[in-house]
Amino acid sequence: MHYKRVIPCMDVDNGRVVKGTKFIDIRDAGDPVELAAHYDAQGADELIFLDITATSDKRATVVELARRAADDVFVPFTIGGGVRQVQDAHDVLDAGADKVSINSAALARPELIDELATVFGAQCVVLAIDAKRRPDGSYEAFVAGGRTPTGKDAVEWAKEGVERGAGEILLTSMDRDGTKDGYELTLTQRISQGVDVPVIASGGVGEPQHLIDGLAAGADAVLAASIFHYGSHTIPEVKDALRNAGFPMRPISARA
Repeated sequence: MHYKRVIPCMDVDNGRVVKGTKFIDIRDAGDPVELAAHYDAQGADELIFLDITATSDKRATVVELARRAADDVFVPFTIGGGVRQVQDAHDVLDAGADKVSINSAALARPELIDELATVFGAQCVVLAIDAKRRPDGSYEAFVAGGRTPTGKDAVEWAKEGVERGAGEILLTSMDRDGTKDGYELTLTQRISQGVDVPVIASGGVGEPQHLIDGLAAGADAVLAASIFHYGSHTIPEVKDALRNAGFPMRPISARA
């Protein structure tokens, strides 16, 4: 059976989770590895760490994060941020990460996707796309946290990325991110239909129904941050809702 996945995401800045948390059973809710271990225990299928630290040399930071996470987290995890060349990815994967996520570095030099896929295999390469809707209804890929347009059509970029060897697409709607209004479903559907690899829907989750909508639009996995970080919903609650909506979910006891 092909299970759908629930993936908590942690944005990390200078070693700390950026979005606030409200957990009383975690010693340090701002520590990404403490938080990740909590989500692992709750039944997360995978985890994603995105290092958004504004520094020229992130590699040492993300390698250390991968090493610490590998000691305490037992589900697959992806690390993004600071991966600009094959050696960066090698260091992060060697430290214990299962996958690397690339975004701006791939847009600046698309050949990076080919290189990573050749060396590590497509299953280790996640292409992250931050997209905004254009006035004509199409979508454009952005970088710098949604501030800088690239001129690339997001759907076409996803297709190119998969052709080059990306094994998964992490798709974030910058129009919806942080709004709690739900995923941008048209965007999710277009890219899910346009590529033959799994798509992770991201950006805008405010309640479990939004995750149901994302899977119904064609996503293979659904990512959320605030609803988990702020404690408004738990992973078991969300997975129950998805299961009740007819989506196959991995039993928590068999998640590892």
